[in-house]
Order: sequence, then C-alpha cells, then structure tokens
Amino acid sequence: MVTRRAFNTGLGASVAAPLLPRQAKAASYRGPNVVLIRFGGGVRRYETIDENGTYAPYMRKVLAKRGVLIPNMRIDKLAGGDTSHAEGTLNLLTGRYTAYRDAGSKFLVDRLEPTEPTLFEYLRRSYDVPSHEALLINGEDRPQDEFFTYGIHGHYGIEFRSEMLSLHRFKLYKFARLLEEGGLSEEDRLAAEKSLAELLAKDAREVAPAQSDPIQRFWAKWRDHYGDDGFKNPRGDRLLTELTLWAILDLKPRLMMVNYQDPDYVHWGNASHYTRAIAVIDDGIRQITEALDRDEHYRGNTIIVITPDCGRDANPLMSVPFQHHFNSGESRAVWALVLGAGVRQGRVMEREVDQTAVAATLAEVMGVRAERSEGDVLAGLFA
Repeated sequence: MVTRRAFNTGLGASVAAPLLPRQAKAASYRGPNVVLIRFGGGVRRYETIDENGTYAPYMRKVLAKRGVLIPNMRIDKLAGGDTSHAEGTLNLLTGRYTAYRDAGSKFLVDRLEPTEPTLFEYLRRSYDVPSHEALLINGEDRPQDEFFTYGIHGHYGIEFRSEMLSLHRFKLYKFARLLEEGGLSEEDRLAAEKSLAELLAKDAREVAPAQSDPIQRFWAKWRDHYGDDGFKNPRGDRLLTELTLWAILDLKPRLMMVNYQDPDYVHWGNASHYTRAIAVIDDGIRQITEALDRDEHYRGNTIIVITPDCGRDANPLMSVPFQHHFNSGESRAVWALVLGAGVRQGRVMEREVDQTAVAATLAEVMGVRAERSEGDVLAGLFA
C-alpha cells in the first residue's frame, strides 16, 4: 500500500482536483465511470470466491480473469463494532469506520446516518456531476439505507448528495402522481394519502430533497412499463438488477453503487436461501457487466468493484447458520474484485487489505481528494 499522494493510477484520465468552495463552478468530470457493487447480505468467502465452493461461477470463473481479485480483505476489529450491512456499506462509502450516528433506530432496524462525506459527495463537490449521475440503487428490504445519499459533515452534505433508485422512491413518486392526477374515489384518495404519509415518515431527517427531474422522468417510464400494482416488476435483488440496467440506458451515472442484499434471508430460512441468493446476484452481475460492455458511454472507460458489506460466521448461541453480528473473524473476512479500464487482468493480490481502502482507491481513481478517509490507496491494480 502507498499513500494517496504517491499513488499513480496509470489511467491518465483525471487529475486530482482541489477542494472547491461552495460558490466556485466545478470542472467537468473526465475520469472513468465507477460502478461499486455491494455483494450484500453478508457472504462467506467459501460460497463466493472459492473456486470449488462458489455459487457465483460467472464472477469467480469468468469475470475474475478480467481483473484483480483481492481474497484477503478484512474489516478491522473494533470494540463494540457490529459487522453488519449498514456499517459495512458506510465503510465502503466513506473509507472510515464508525462514520455514522443513530438516526432513530428501532428494534432490528439500524437507521444510521453518515457523519463523514461519502464518495458521492467527494465527486460532486470536486466536479460538475449532476445528482442523478451519482446514483445509489437500493433494495426494498433496506429502506434504512435510504439515509446514505449524503452525510452531515459540515463541508459536504445535502448540496452534494447522490440520488436513489429504489422501490421506496418509486412509491413516493407513484402516490404523489396519483394524488396529483385526481380521479380517485374518496376511499382510494384517503388510502393514497395515508400511504404517502407513511413513506415520508420513514425519512426522519429535517431535509429530504425532492427527486430531480431526470429521476422523475425515469419513474414515469418505469410506471408506464410496469404499472402501479407492483405485481409486474421484479422483486428482491432481481429488482436491483433491473433498476441498474434501466439506469445504464437512461441516466448514464458516472458513479453508481448497487446494494444487493438477498443473502441475508438466511436469518429466517435454511442455507439454500443464502446460496440461491448468491446465484441471483451472480446473474445480476453478469447482466450489468454485459450491459456496460455494450454501452459506448461505459465501454473501455469504467472501473467495477465488487465487494461484500460483511462476512458470515456461525451463531454460537443458537442453531441458525451464517450469522454476522458477532464481530468474529469470519464476519470480518471479506474480499473484492476490481476490473475495468487500465486494471491488470487475471491477477490475485495476496496481501491483506483493509475494507476502508475501497473508498480511498476509488476516490483516487476519480481524481478527488477523499481527505476524511482513513484508508490506504491500493497500489498494483493498474497495468
């Protein structure tokens, strides 16, 4: 590992930009597109990157040949730390540990709010990137992750937020449009008002910005295609894949994070729920990478990072497999696969790497100063 100042990506596509005052006009972004895929829900190395045990054969046996596999990535063992989904996602987005505060958590629902800048904010503060091109794609079972569009750090925040594609955000759009369009029966109108109020109540922040015009046009097309009843569109992690494919075609994000999550269903089922979910993510990754390869905007100018939010272990207190909340060695054992423009192919980085290196490295690749990140920039990725 080397310091950020010493790191040379070899891409020649972008130059690190100084921090800009709020009133300054930012430069156009000319660096590579970045797609960060959270192989989420907490997964073990054996079922994902082990060639013999993997349920993700496309990623491990096809895609890994196109990039650098980092099999020994670790989450630092912190006193009182929880190896879970929100925490792991914020580690990836901020490059720091414990960079969050409680935003009104409830039992079994961790509502955390970033207290440090995210990758989206670093990019949008440094460059003229509109909010819909800094995109977070989120699952319907993790509405608490809707808080991750911006942090509360004084020099960044809402002005440099990302935007969100999720079933939650579509429902916000849908019920608002239904009420605007009128023509509802009194019963349906009251039901729509109640649903919209319940959705709005899920975001407890003082300022929850409206979705931008490009995002609202996106939802209009989605609604025209899938309708209002929710029975036609995909669900679970297949929904995230569909949203991502639509975003690639319609929104052309420069920085996009896809928060897969279905392997977490193992908490409430048997192990086949977990392994089947890994296979669903693997197929989603195949569809996304093939779409990026086909699209002129992304082909040859995109960096893809695939990495889990956390690992998995066995619960020592009860016979439920694949838990992750105990801060054990296995729950802190993660990995990453990096591929794309300028990245070495068919390589394995054997040394141990810290999870916070993901944000630091991606910031360097995009030519921004992630000065609040604790992570080291990874050397040896690029040819």
